[in-house]
Amino acid sequence: MSCSESNVLPVAPKAAPAASTPSAPSSAAEPMAYGLPRINERAPAFQAQTTFGPRSLDDYRGKWLVLFSHPADFTPVCTTEFTAFAKASADFAAINCELLGLSIDSIYSHLAWVQNIKEKFGVEIPFPIIEDLSMNVARAYGMIHPGASDTAAVRATFIIDPTGILRAMVYYPMTNGRSVAEILRLVRGLQTSLSQGVATPEGWQPGDKVLVGAPKTVADLEARLGEGLETTDWYFSMKKAS
Repeated sequence: MSCSESNVLPVAPKAAPAASTPSAPSSAAEPMAYGLPRINERAPAFQAQTTFGPRSLDDYRGKWLVLFSHPADFTPVCTTEFTAFAKASADFAAINCELLGLSIDSIYSHLAWVQNIKEKFGVEIPFPIIEDLSMNVARAYGMIHPGASDTAAVRATFIIDPTGILRAMVYYPMTNGRSVAEILRLVRGLQTSLSQGVATPEGWQPGDKVLVGAPKTVADLEARLGEGLETTDWYFSMKKAS
């Protein structure tokens, strides 16, 4: 499958609405339905063939998962992303997080591209890539955006927790590569928030202070001043992460 990452599809102007007149039922196929998962709900289940053999969402129970799509194999932006994910794979593994790629390409295309990256860039891809010629996984996760392409997945990233709950999703256009460092930072932030019941401020990194939720009652408000937190105002308190 070919994909031009440098071309952004123009938006065609909408035609003026026609007068309301009775018409015969259309014989054309109905438009394809595109789903969109929601944060803090169960991630869509899937079973798929990958470059490492069959994989399903259940295979990642007990681990964090970064599921990410790319428009097509043998494209320049995608190549930079895959080499970056490969180089950071040990950092993801250190925080109990697996990586899983996807595009609407065949296993043979994936295998040829992985081998090409190894030969030309000296980087081995240590994680599986889903073959999604049927587009079943891409549709379930809302990776196909008709305004961009009907046959290629945009750069979508989904972070799924060890119980199968979707905790974050990030979409990029075909023309611009993701920051793998930001995805790693986000996984670490989510792990901290879920384990300690706190929020993380802008640009948070491990070792930085975290935010404590604002009081919700008068009693909580009065108690806040005696909790030993760094309180700037009643709604804004920080502390060291555990």
